[in-house]
Amino acid sequence: MTKIKRILISQPQPTTEKSPYFDLEKKYDVKLDFKPFIKIEPVPARDFRTQKVNPLDYTAVIFTAKAGIDHFFRLRDEMRFTTPDTMKYFCTSEQISLYLQKYIAYRKRKVFFGDNGTLAELAEIIKKHADEKYMVVMSDVHDANKSVNEAKKDIIDYLDESKVSYARAIMYKTVATDFTKEPDFDKYDMLVFFSPSGINSLFTNFPDFKQGDTKIACFGPTTQKAAADNGLTVNVIPTPEFPSMPAAIEEFLKKQ
Repeated sequence: MTKIKRILISQPQPTTEKSPYFDLEKKYDVKLDFKPFIKIEPVPARDFRTQKVNPLDYTAVIFTAKAGIDHFFRLRDEMRFTTPDTMKYFCTSEQISLYLQKYIAYRKRKVFFGDNGTLAELAEIIKKHADEKYMVVMSDVHDANKSVNEAKKDIIDYLDESKVSYARAIMYKTVATDFTKEPDFDKYDMLVFFSPSGINSLFTNFPDFKQGDTKIACFGPTTQKAAADNGLTVNVIPTPEFPSMPAAIEEFLKKQ
C-alpha cells in the first residue's frame, strides 16, 4: 500500500486548533491541505425574480444550510421587502436555527428544528403546521444537503409526502472552484470529498483525471455514488464504528 503523505480535504480549513484533522497530522506525520472544491455564488435579485416566487406570499421558510439564511436576508435587502413578525422559520438542525440570530430576534415560538437534525424529524414538525405556505431556500444543487441516513430522500421528497403547500426558491448557486492553475495537483495521495458537487468539481477541473494510486475518501452515500458513477474507487468511508471523516481517515492510516 502506498504510504499516505499528503491529503487534500475539500473543505475550508478549521478555525480551531483543536480540530481532529490537526491531530492526524501530528500523530501520523501527514500533511493536510484544505481547499474547498466548490464555492457559493449569489443569485442576483433580477434573476431571482424570474422564478416568480414572492417571499411575502409565504408564511414559513425552510432552511437546510446557513448559506440559505445568508442569501435569504441578502435578497430581502436587495429586493427591499420586510419579513413580517409572523413569519415562521423551519431548520434542519439547531445549529442552523441559531444562525438566524444574526438576522432576527430569535423566538422559540417562530423558529422550529428537529432535536436530532434529520430531515425526517423536521418533516414531522412540518406536518403539525400543515396550514402554512412554505418557501424552501436552496441552491441549484440542493441534493448536497442530504444526510447520510436519508440519501434517497431530500427535503422536497418529504414535503411532497407531507402534502403541504410549498415552493422552491433558488437563492444561491454551487459552482466548481478553479483548480486548473494548480500545477502540482497530483502530489496528493488522498482526496477527501463531502458532496456530489465536490466530485463534479474534480472532473470539471480535470476531465481526464485518472485515480491511479490516489485514495478517495467520501462522506455519505450520495457522494460515494457520484464517485462510483465517475469511475472512482472509494477507499475510505465513515462507518457506525468510525462515524466522522477524521476517524475514518485515522482508521485507514492505522492499517498502513
